[in-house]
Amino acid sequence: MTSVAKEARPARKKRSAGEVLRALGRPKVAIMLALGFSSGLPFMLIGNTLGYWLREGGVSLAAIGFLSWVGLAYSFKFLWAPLVDRLDVPVLGKRLGRRRGWMILAQIVVGLGLVGMALTGPQLGFTAIGACAVVTAFAAATQDIVVDAWRIEAADDADELGLLTSAYTLGYRAALLATEAVILVLATYVGWPVSYMVFGVAMAIGVGATLLAREPARADIELDRQASEAPLWTPRGLRNAIVGPFVEFFRKHGSLAALILLTITLYHLPDYLRGPISNPFYHDVGIEKATVGWVRGTVGLWSTLAGVALGGICAVRLGYMKTLIIGAVIQPLAILPFAAVALYGPSLPLFGSVMSFDGFSIGFSGVALVAYMSSLTSLGYTATQYAVMTSALAWSGKFLKGFSGEAVELLQQGRDPLQGYALFYIGASAIGASAVVFCLILAARTRTRDAALAEARA
Repeated sequence: MTSVAKEARPARKKRSAGEVLRALGRPKVAIMLALGFSSGLPFMLIGNTLGYWLREGGVSLAAIGFLSWVGLAYSFKFLWAPLVDRLDVPVLGKRLGRRRGWMILAQIVVGLGLVGMALTGPQLGFTAIGACAVVTAFAAATQDIVVDAWRIEAADDADELGLLTSAYTLGYRAALLATEAVILVLATYVGWPVSYMVFGVAMAIGVGATLLAREPARADIELDRQASEAPLWTPRGLRNAIVGPFVEFFRKHGSLAALILLTITLYHLPDYLRGPISNPFYHDVGIEKATVGWVRGTVGLWSTLAGVALGGICAVRLGYMKTLIIGAVIQPLAILPFAAVALYGPSLPLFGSVMSFDGFSIGFSGVALVAYMSSLTSLGYTATQYAVMTSALAWSGKFLKGFSGEAVELLQQGRDPLQGYALFYIGASAIGASAVVFCLILAARTRTRDAALAEARA
């Protein structure tokens, strides 16, 4: 197996505020914004938004929760990430390059999957729409693998990586806003099938960005070197492709590797848990689709933008670890107020305030985690290592959220239904405290390791 000593990016260069502002106009940043939108577009359409559509059709919360398991594809993407790292897509790979070839293929399949969901719908039963959702989920997870790899490999230095990460997060959050807010307004007037059809066609945004993007050269050089030393079809090449990324990750981070993965696993767990029941909750509490869409599209949008911006600034000024801790703290604090919405009813000022804080929390913590994970990868194994970390992030949440609807129904027994929702949100917020604890432990252990390494070099 070939050991990779290089990091995924050069050392950080100090840049002035003017240089950073000028960097915002770079074509690479605009492409990253569009690719982030393309990555985020299918996420809600096979998850929370689909739950809203199903709930309006009278589907039980338990069934909605179980159907959300199609999102487990995101949790297991590390299994085929080595193929994305090492193999070219036939025809497309030769014309566009390895990263862009996989992007185009995944984006086309996602678009077709969403169109299939629009044409089937819940009225034809769970089998048809579930099959389309599964295909969409696997293609969306593959798109995430290669877009994340392109983002890390295309960055010239650590500052540009932070800039591309912020652009990616902004595009991703814009897509989430469109697919959980704008779509509600659209569905009110034209129905769910047409709305899903529109967003399936919108995957053309990602296809256009991929065609305009440039293939990262640095990663190709390293991958070609590994392929020349041990071709993929040889035992050594297979071992290097499949086992190499894991060995390199644990070699690079040593005893911290397991703690890093555990912290990542817990980081967004409360947000995953509440996902499938969020839109059904709005329905049951008496908030109209158009109202939810309007609040998400106004105060929710601006608060998310503020969170993304401040998260990016903190990542540069405070460092990845401190920013990660701040994000871990504000996430459970933002979930807890939803219990007040359940207890006090559909008050627009209360709902708007809660959604504003929630949007800020999501934007900030998303940038914090993506920036931190991006800093941990090694050149030559970018796609696989980042897929391993995002799979660690998603596997527990994707699995446990399947029981969230059933959990709410159990909490509602013998109580007012909205009190059951309130208890659920309180519990989800309490679970978020574990991520704070592990972030603090990880920060302390990282400082100790870095001090020891600095002393050894002296």
